[in-house]
This record gives sequence, C-alpha cells and structure tokens, in this order.
Amino acid sequence: MPAVVVLVAALAIFALGYRYYSAYLSKRVFALDPAFTTPAHAYKDGVDFLPTNKHIVFSHHFISVAGAAPIVGPAVAVFWGWGPALVWVVLGTVFAAGVHDFGALAVSVRHKAKSIGTLASEVIGKRARALFLVIIFFLLTLVNAVFSVVITNLFIGTPEAVLPVLVTIPLAVVVGQFVYRRRTAALLPSVVALVLIYACIPLGQSFPVTVDPLAGLLGVEPRMVWIVLIFAYAFLASRLPVWLLLQPRDYVNQQQMLVALLVILLGVAVGMDTIAAPVVNDVPAGSPSWFPLLFITVACGAISGFHSLVASGTTAKQLDKETDARYVGYMGAVGEGSLALCSILACTAGVVIVSDQSWDAIYADFDTASAGATGNFVNGVAGFASNLGIPAATATVFAAVVVISFAATTMDTGVRLQRYIVQEIGEIARVRPLARNLTLATVVATLVPLALAMIPGDFAFGTLWQLFGTTNQLTAGLALAVVAVWVTKKSRNPVAVLVPLVFLMVMTSWALVTNLWKFATSDELVDVVLLAPLDAVIFVVALWLMVEAALALRKAWAERGALQEGSPAAQDGQDDAVETTADTEA
Repeated sequence: MPAVVVLVAALAIFALGYRYYSAYLSKRVFALDPAFTTPAHAYKDGVDFLPTNKHIVFSHHFISVAGAAPIVGPAVAVFWGWGPALVWVVLGTVFAAGVHDFGALAVSVRHKAKSIGTLASEVIGKRARALFLVIIFFLLTLVNAVFSVVITNLFIGTPEAVLPVLVTIPLAVVVGQFVYRRRTAALLPSVVALVLIYACIPLGQSFPVTVDPLAGLLGVEPRMVWIVLIFAYAFLASRLPVWLLLQPRDYVNQQQMLVALLVILLGVAVGMDTIAAPVVNDVPAGSPSWFPLLFITVACGAISGFHSLVASGTTAKQLDKETDARYVGYMGAVGEGSLALCSILACTAGVVIVSDQSWDAIYADFDTASAGATGNFVNGVAGFASNLGIPAATATVFAAVVVISFAATTMDTGVRLQRYIVQEIGEIARVRPLARNLTLATVVATLVPLALAMIPGDFAFGTLWQLFGTTNQLTAGLALAVVAVWVTKKSRNPVAVLVPLVFLMVMTSWALVTNLWKFATSDELVDVVLLAPLDAVIFVVALWLMVEAALALRKAWAERGALQEGSPAAQDGQDDAVETTADTEA
C-alpha cells in the first residue's frame, strides 16, 4: 500500500469530521452561542483571563497538548499491524477525541473556566473532585516519569542532539524577554530562534555530548545522571514565570511542529514509499493481545485525558467567543491525530529506508517494538527527509531534536500542573504547608515521578507506558462523564458523548485488570510490590468514580424526564441565560 494513499485518505476523513461532525456537536449537542459572554471577557485581568484571537489560542492549545505521546504510542502499536492502529487513530480522533476536547472546553467556558476536577465536583458530586484529583495526580506522575525516560533514551542514543536541545533553553529565554519587553509578536523571533537551533545540528554532530565521564565518576549508569539532570531542569522551569521560558518554548516548538509535519508530508509525497508492515501482524506466540491494549497504547493521537486538563481552566480563559471552542477544541484533536498518523507512516514506511533490516526484524516482538519505538520514529522521519535530499545522519538528529523538544515541553507543563494538583490535594487534606508553600509542592511534584523513573530497567515503553495509557484514557473517560451529565441536564442528546465514554471505560477497566493480573503474578519484585498496588489503587478509584458518574447521569436523566413534561427548550434557554447573566454580572 503506498503511504501517500493512506495519508490522503486519513486527512480527508479528518477534514470531513471537522466540517460536518464538529458542526453537529456545535449546534445540537453543545449549543454554542456567539452572544455568550465568555470568562475571558467577564473576568478579564490581562494575565490569565484575556480574550484572544482564535488562531493564537489554537496555537497555544495545540502545542500544549501535542507532545511526544502521539508519536510514541502509535510507534509501539503498529506492532499489531498498521490497520488496527490507523483505524483507532482516525475513528478515535473524529468520534472520541474531538468530542472530548471540544466538550471539556465548552463546559469549562460555561462554568467560569473552571478546571475539569472542579467541574466534576459541581456536575457529578463533591466526592468526585477528590477522586478526580487522585487520578490526575497519578496521570501527571506517570507522564513526567515516562517522558523523562523518553528524553534520556534519546540523549543516550543520539548524543548529537544534546547540543541543539540545550541551545533551545537560552534562545527561548531571549525570545521571552524580547516579546515581553517589546510587547511584540512572537512569530519572527521564534522563527529566528528555530533557525539558530537547526544551525547547531552540524555543531552537535561535531561535538556529541555524553554524561559517561560523570556517571563513571559517580559509579552509576548514564541514564540515572540524565534523569536527575532532566528533573532538576523541570524543577527550575516550573518555578520560572511562564512568559520567561514556557511560553517562548511553545512559540519555538509551534514552528518546529509545522516544520516536522511539512518534512514528513513532503517526504511521503515525493518518495512515494510503500508501507512495509502488514495490515494485521501475525504476532509471535505469547505477545500481548491488541484488544484491549491497543486502545491504551495509543492514547494521545486517538483520545487523551491530558487534553481536558489543558482545555479546562487554561484554554477556556482565553476564548474570545464561545463558538471559537469548535475550532480550538475539535481542530486541536485533529491536529494531534494527524501527528499520530505521521508516526504510523514513519514507523511502517519511512523506517526501512535508512535501515539495513526488514520491518519484521525491527518489530520482531513486543519488547523489541516497545524499546525501539522512539528510535523507529526518528529513523522513519530521517527516511522521509532523505527523500527531500537531506543527508540521513543530519535528518536523524533533526528528528531526535523534534521528539526531545516535544517531550520536554510536555514535562515543563506536566510538572507545573502537578504542582497545582499537589497544592489542591493539600488544601482538601488540610495540609497547610503543602497547600501554600510553592517550593514544597514543587519538590513533591518533582521527586515522586523522579523516583518512578529511576526504577532499574527500561520502563518507558513497557510497563510504565501501559500504566500511563490506562490512567490517561481513564481521565478522558471521566472528563466525558462530566460532559455527558452536563449535556443531559441541558436536555440535549448525549449519545455522541456516551458512546466514546462507555467504550473507553470498558477498554480501560479491561486493561487495568489485565495488567493487575500480570503484575501480581510476576516474578519481578518491583511488579508485585510497587506496580500491582499502584494499578489496584487506580482501578478502585476508577470504579468509584464510575459509580459516582452513573448516579449523577441517572439523576440528570430523571430531571430531564421531569422537564420534558414542561418545556425543555425554554428551560434550556433559561439555564443558559442564567449562566450568561451570572458571568456578566460577576
């Protein structure tokens, strides 16, 4: 199968999904109102709440949610064949991720841009907030642990990429200072910074950076040194003002995302490469089943609960018009689905261009596929870039810089969000030092995932990745539960929300039980002592939250039935009018 055929067909489905399905959601399910006073206007303070052009909001939202996860998950999942991975990415993006991201943003806008955890308390029940915070804490812990190991593996495997990545930090600070002090647009300085970063790639090839001497001096593995250094950076970055490092890195990475996608798309079109992988792979005996693990291995890129954390309480504070939620939320999901699509093609068509091995050898078994996932994507992008005349060695470093930059951006956001969650948990538990001391909260947010990442062995693409996937999909399901209850209370048709909700809850619960049995019966001490209890806690909290959501949904359905005896349309309009008036008065 020519890769370009798959690419065009998938992008056409994404375009149709945005054109028609998102329009249906906008009009019939979420009933967006262009006259509604958004929180950006109602609480405008020029800092957090600020009405912003929808294209700028989309850029910030997209780069915040599109980290390395939509690259890694599909790069593992093609082990089962490119057919199941592609179907889940395409259908998941159109009918699950689009609904989830769009819905979380729309509901947050209607509730003063509150976070999804706070919305769970208001829409589902008070206990839901604490339970939701526990799930989010686990999710962010796993996100930060996983991506620290992703970066570490790439630093060790491609030391030529270290220098260009390190240069990104001072350049981002310069861009931040320039934009903040001159009050100017970020486009030109971010493009200049990106050009300088890419200009450092040949320098990185001449001077590869390793920590082997330091590791030898300390008597530890190089991976341990890199992980500590990465978390030390994340600690400092999370304490700096967002305009100084986080936002300018987003500006630069936004341009880098466009360059990477352009290289992949042009490389596929010019090379006319054929997909070397089978549609459905005849996997070796003893391999894990793609049902249900496919649906948690490919999390970001099909549907991701992390997006609801960004959409609610952050993106929602910048929306100029409520109708912008369709473009920002649904199109953001489509953008991430497109990145996952590129990962599938890179790991099934591009990877064999620069490799001396066949695809069957590269994906010989699940452990090999998992351990080599990121490297396969890097080599795949290098293969597509070589179709454009770029030397394979340079293209490999370029691809590594892209993945590391995305993963680092995810960690920048993840550690900062983790600090907020730790403080919120401290507030609920009435632990005053944890709730009010920023340094202490940041230390906790850093040390917990650091300890998890330091576990001996390669967990990033194996055990921890599956735990991350289940927790991420669980968060997405719970966010959909909040949206479903809200939609039902508004007397609108909740089927578009309930279908992905039920599917995700079944697949996630199934995967949690599967992994729990695997951990509990493992010969590895870390599986039995640490991972099995962790999986069990997540599963119990998930079941509890599902019960709370089911009870709230049942209550909302009963209230809907009572409203139908009167005038639901009038009642719905009255509710929306009350929200609009309340926000305006506030």
